[in-house]
Order: sequence, then structure tokens, then C-alpha cells
Amino acid sequence: MKQLPRRGLCLVIAAPSGGGKGAITRALLDQEPELSLSISVTTRTPRPDETEGVHYHFRDKATFDAMVDDGGFLEYARVFGRNSYGTPRSPVERTLAEGRDMIFDIDWQGYRQLRAALPRDVVGIFLLPPSMAELERRLRGRGSDTEPEIIQRMQTAHNEISHWSEFDHVVLNDDFDLALHQCRAVLQAARLTTGRQTGLAGFVATLDPTLDPTSGG
Repeated sequence: MKQLPRRGLCLVIAAPSGGGKGAITRALLDQEPELSLSISVTTRTPRPDETEGVHYHFRDKATFDAMVDDGGFLEYARVFGRNSYGTPRSPVERTLAEGRDMIFDIDWQGYRQLRAALPRDVVGIFLLPPSMAELERRLRGRGSDTEPEIIQRMQTAHNEISHWSEFDHVVLNDDFDLALHQCRAVLQAARLTTGRQTGLAGFVATLDPTLDPTSGG
């Protein structure tokens, strides 16, 4: 099947904790072979089940700070004044230039920074829960948080949801299969935008050399 050359894109899916971001992201990675997960750099200690370069790139604070000073991150954050997390610039730019896409596990603040760094390459989707009661039910159903942690996550969720309007697309995650279908539709449409298909002008010229491939007329 003929495919025109194109520039890759950055897909950001944000949601409050319990909003389904992890499940949607995993399903997209399973179903979209041209999509890969951006691996963040962090200063925190790896957990027993974590692998360097798979879950995170683990670096000490001095190395992280040096990357910040050198402009090595597209976005970064210092969490609770202790651990730091950031998206390394070079692998993202290389992947986009190769015509492949990346999906990001970042919040609305990271999305804002990423979009400022790559304004033409970022597509954002915000997942909304069907209700706050359902969001709390999902958090409790995970069985991984204490009562104070659930209360804190619910408080944080209100702030996160308040930023929905900054995103290009909003998907209501009530039915998982439908929400996944809608996220894939956004991804496919973004891949086909005229400006992203870098091979269009050359291909149009092969169809009819008398046409001006930049005019659209």
C-alpha cells in the first residue's frame, strides 16, 4: 500500500487519576504500530520492577540539572520539591523527523510546555469521566490507594479537569471501546493534515506536472 512521507506527531492524552489514561494509552500502543511511548527522564530511584530505558531513563540530580541548562528537555517538572521528570528533546525530534508518532504520559502542565516547544507537532486529548462519583468509584475499585490518598486525588482531579479547554479534543470516557475508537480517530485525522504530509507536493507533481502542487486549485 502506497504511503506518502509525513512528519510524525506528538499525541498527549491527559486525564485526572482514574480517568482511564493508562488503559487508553496501552490500547493505542497495541493497535497503532507507528506509535511509540515517550520515555521520560527522572531523578527518582528505580523500583524493583522497573527497567532503565523501558519505564524511565534514571539519572541523578546533577545530570538532570545539566540537561535543563543545555535545553535538553521539551518539558520538565519538579514534583513536591524532590523528584524531577522531563521529556528528552533529541529522541522526540528524531522520531518525528522519521515520520513516526509518540504518545506522552504527562499532565496538562507538561502538555502546555510541550506545545510551546513544538507548536505544530502536538495534538492534545483530554479524557473526561462521566461523573465525579464514577471517578471516585474507579479510584476505590483499584484498591491501591489509602483513604487520604483518594481524597487528595479527588481534590486534584477538580483542578486538572478545569484545564479541559486547553486541549484540541475532549473525549468522554464512559464506554471504553467508544472512547478508544474516538482517540484513534483523532490520531488518524491528525496524521492526514495537509501540512503534516511532507510528500504531498512531490506526489501531486507526478499526477499532473502542469498543476501547481502548492496552490490547491
